[in-house]
Amino acid sequence: MIEVISGQDLIDAGMAQGKWFRPALDAANAILRQGGSMADALAAARRFEPAPALPLKGENDVPIYANIAAETAYELGNVEKVSATMRALVRTPVVRAAAIMPDACPSGPVGTIPVGGVVASDGIHPGMHSADICCSMAISTFPGLDPESVLDAIHAVTHFGAGGRSPMGRFRPSDATLAAFSENRYLYSGLEGAIAHFATQGDGNHFAFVGTLKSSGETALVTHHGSRGPGARLYDRGIKVANRFRERLSPETAPINAWIPADTEEGEAYWSALQAIRLWTRESHYALHDMAAEKLDTRVGDRFWNEHNFVFRKSDGLFYHGKGATPAFDGWADDATALTLVPLNMAEPVLVVRGSNAARGLGFSPHGAGRNVSRSAHIRALAEEHGADSRGLSPNNIAAILARETAGLDVRFFCGNADVSELPSAYKNAAAMRAQIEHYGLAEIVDEVLPYGCIMAGDIGRDAPWRRRKAQKAG
Repeated sequence: MIEVISGQDLIDAGMAQGKWFRPALDAANAILRQGGSMADALAAARRFEPAPALPLKGENDVPIYANIAAETAYELGNVEKVSATMRALVRTPVVRAAAIMPDACPSGPVGTIPVGGVVASDGIHPGMHSADICCSMAISTFPGLDPESVLDAIHAVTHFGAGGRSPMGRFRPSDATLAAFSENRYLYSGLEGAIAHFATQGDGNHFAFVGTLKSSGETALVTHHGSRGPGARLYDRGIKVANRFRERLSPETAPINAWIPADTEEGEAYWSALQAIRLWTRESHYALHDMAAEKLDTRVGDRFWNEHNFVFRKSDGLFYHGKGATPAFDGWADDATALTLVPLNMAEPVLVVRGSNAARGLGFSPHGAGRNVSRSAHIRALAEEHGADSRGLSPNNIAAILARETAGLDVRFFCGNADVSELPSAYKNAAAMRAQIEHYGLAEIVDEVLPYGCIMAGDIGRDAPWRRRKAQKAG
């Protein structure tokens, strides 16, 4: 009679019971049916046994390179919070190193990568590039044109706010990019969004900035936005896949820091999806620039771009996650130039920098000026300063703040209402940011786009339909 191995036999052999027992028993009993020994059968079963769960690393096992200094009480509190969240994050088993940029600020519960954070890891962590995948900067010059004309042109063709363009006003990404979407398991169902959201800029801190190059006086257009709906969809799917791996590989790891092993089928598909999202976002930037040029019946001059919410793979095999951090190492992408862009605030220049591949920055530089407090905390502080009541800032308050902070600039809000959480006072001191970039050797400032004006989404929720309905019911 042919011997049969049972689940109890595997337990008696020292194996921990789990869902893997079924395929393990099938393999083991197949060996016995073929005349193999019990030892061979148990060896076949053991090949299905999951690896032991990876424990969290110790608090001091992973280096954290801090490139940030506090000059005020607000900044000290911010640095302490950023440091605490990084100390929790680097306990993730596959993380190798981390860095904090001068513009760093918290962006979630303790353990969440901060804005202005860089993490080197053996795995790909969707939570470490955030939902705004490939948030990025692009610049085009417009030789011989004045800034006002360029600002008017981009205002006429861009799209800010929630959702995408109307069906009659849409533009298509390239056939190659759409093919990359259709061929990827993470992206193929999002083709409609890839078209609807193309050449749109969303809301929040995204902008179209027009100014003149300090070096030449040439007019330049700088845009800032990410991958919109397609990127958010990929992020959601990536987080779910990563957490399925986390439950098996490291249940103690925080869900936001779950990773997809790069050498798996899921990891390879996710990496390919990231590259497709990157192509889509670059095309989205340049489509807006080209539309503005067409409006002006001209051609753009020089142009380049860079992302600052993305994952990069270096020659050491590690994956470098920059959340609000600009790549500053050689060859960070096939289309990389020697230059990248670092905005500060709407009243300050956009810095054109050359990366220095600083070891203490893990090869990254800042992506902007960052915040010391949240948007809501900043608005509360402004309301207190202006003696506003519990209903918040009045239109007169907002007009006074806007006039004070944007004097001499052509600042426009696409949706009609100013967003005071995006005015210069909401951000860290620009001079301090420049000084810390130099002090820590993170990049070399080689040129500047001096501000003329900009367009942002504005306060898109202030007169939103759901607010009007709520007010009508209350009245």
